[in-house]
Amino acid sequence: MFLDYCCRCCGSILIKRHGQLPFNSKLNDTWVVLQNLLMCMVCFYSLYYIVVSLCIGILKVEEVDSLLAPFDYTTQPSWHSPKYLVGVISTEVTYFLGGLIFAWIVEEWVWDYAITVTLLHVGLTVAIMADFPSTEHWWMALGSGLAMMIFGGQLLAYRLFRNNFVHPADLQNF
Repeated sequence: MFLDYCCRCCGSILIKRHGQLPFNSKLNDTWVVLQNLLMCMVCFYSLYYIVVSLCIGILKVEEVDSLLAPFDYTTQPSWHSPKYLVGVISTEVTYFLGGLIFAWIVEEWVWDYAITVTLLHVGLTVAIMADFPSTEHWWMALGSGLAMMIFGGQLLAYRLFRNNFVHPADLQNF
C-alpha cells in the first residue's frame, strides 16, 4: 500500500486493481490481468531466490546450485540431507509469503493467480530441467505450498479488504 501511495504522488500507477471481471471483459482488463500476473511471477521468483539464499546460508550448504534450486526435483528425499531441506523449506516459505504478497497485489483474486503461477512454475521446471517431474515428494511440496499460498493469501485479503467482498446473504435482498 505504501508503494501505491508513493506512485500516486508521482502521478504513476504501479498496481491496477480490477476487482471482479465482467464476462465481456475489455482489452484493457486483459492487460491489467497480464500486468498483475507478471508482477506476481517476478515477486514469486524474487522471493524464491531470496529464501533459497537465506536457507543456503543458514544451513551452510555448499552443494546446492542456487540458480536451479527452484526447479530441481532430482534431490533424493531425506530429512538428514541439507540440500533436500533447502529445497523443501524454501518452497514452503516462498509459497506462504507469496500468498501474502499476492493478496497485496491482486486483492481477492489470490487463488486464481496462485494456481496460474504454480502452473507456469511447473511449465518452467519442465522446460529448464528438460524432463517432467515424476518424483512424488516434489509434487507434495508443490501442492502443500499452493494450499498454504491460497489459504494464507485469501485470509489476508479477506482481513484487509473485507469491505469490498460480497457475501451471499447480501445478494438475497439485491
